[in-house]
Amino acid sequence: MTPGVEFIVYSRRGCHLCEVLLGELEPLIRGRARITVRDVDDRAEWRAAYGERVPVVLCDGEDICQYNLDRQAVLNRIAAG
Repeated sequence: MTPGVEFIVYSRRGCHLCEVLLGELEPLIRGRARITVRDVDDRAEWRAAYGERVPVVLCDGEDICQYNLDRQAVLNRIAAG
């Protein structure tokens, strides 16, 4: 069964904060939700929307956290399913 909750992480190659956030997020949601990582430099609209404001975590189109992982906000979204 595939988990129904999906988190989208806007990130950038070589971004230390992005690496840290993903390193914390992946084990937290493993088996309970999905992650899609998008490099903001891949599309002009992503770069315009997020620029230097990475990493940003979204769920259902809503910003959950940026720069640092908000564990409780992520867990609340998973619980809400």
